[in-house]
Amino acid sequence: MKIKMEDIAKMANVSKSAVSLALSGKPGISEETRSKILRIVKESGYLPRPMIKADRVYGLTKTLRFVACTNSGIVLEEYYKQPFFMELIHHIEEQCRSRGYSLFFSSVPTDQFEEVIETMETEHESNGLILLGTNLTSDQIRTIAKKQPNLVVLDTCYETLSVNYIVMNNVMGAYQAASHLIELGHRTIGYVESNTRMYNFDSRKRGFFQALEEERIKWNDRYLFTVSPTVVSSQEEFKQQLAKLKGELPTALFCECDYIAISVIKSLVELGIRVPDDISVIGFDNIRESTVITPELTTVHVEKGKLAELAVTKLIDMIEYGDNIKIKSFIDTQLIIRSSCRELH
Repeated sequence: MKIKMEDIAKMANVSKSAVSLALSGKPGISEETRSKILRIVKESGYLPRPMIKADRVYGLTKTLRFVACTNSGIVLEEYYKQPFFMELIHHIEEQCRSRGYSLFFSSVPTDQFEEVIETMETEHESNGLILLGTNLTSDQIRTIAKKQPNLVVLDTCYETLSVNYIVMNNVMGAYQAASHLIELGHRTIGYVESNTRMYNFDSRKRGFFQALEEERIKWNDRYLFTVSPTVVSSQEEFKQQLAKLKGELPTALFCECDYIAISVIKSLVELGIRVPDDISVIGFDNIRESTVITPELTTVHVEKGKLAELAVTKLIDMIEYGDNIKIKSFIDTQLIIRSSCRELH
């Protein structure tokens, strides 16, 4: 009897769409469910249709794994729906496809990181691993590097670890943003930071303050605001922080990411504060949503395609040519000027 996808779904007590996600290696189901489905697939001898590559199912060669470590702060459980990560994953997938590699997606809760990674690589070994290390410690990255030597880490960097890192030039991007505001004549500039800290945000903070120091612009601690980095609606906490200033507002705000900038603009609108007439706002990441908000957001562009290209190229060089030299690559950023900032006269 020929086994169909419907049969696999019944045996695993899941939907057909869950089976499809498991076979294609895409996010949307738990690792436990994925493992269960793939085990049944192997035991039943089910052969996926040609468009689903068999090496994803049967653990053959030429498979790369993309792992995101999720928490409640930055990388949400449904991280693949967040604009920045969605674009990055798309580029990684395209790079793998063009080089004849399949890409297997996995998400791991940060607090279960070590044990889940070990199980994952034991059950479905990959040729190499791209790790979204946004909120990982150096110890966690060191642990995975021991288990999978063919490793490239994105979105963070620990200079003292002998591991491949590819990351955007955060310091440069925030420096470009602050310099732009200064060139427009702003001197009372506020800083809107994430309430969850990570390498990228801390680096952006350094770049921002470096620009202010070079121009001898005095910083006022009253203009430091703290918000959630994953909310795009207005935030009550931010509005309360503004209210405490009693009308003595900064003329511009630098936001650590575009999500924060969009949230800030919505909060200001609710308070009757006009952007950019009353306050200029600048973001970081250049996600697609930055052109949907009104006014369109001035921001810092991150070369997500280049991040993906370098990550996949480095992994394949390690796998196919034994390239064991570790690298730490910084991809420069570019300022994108739109409508959310204005010149002061």
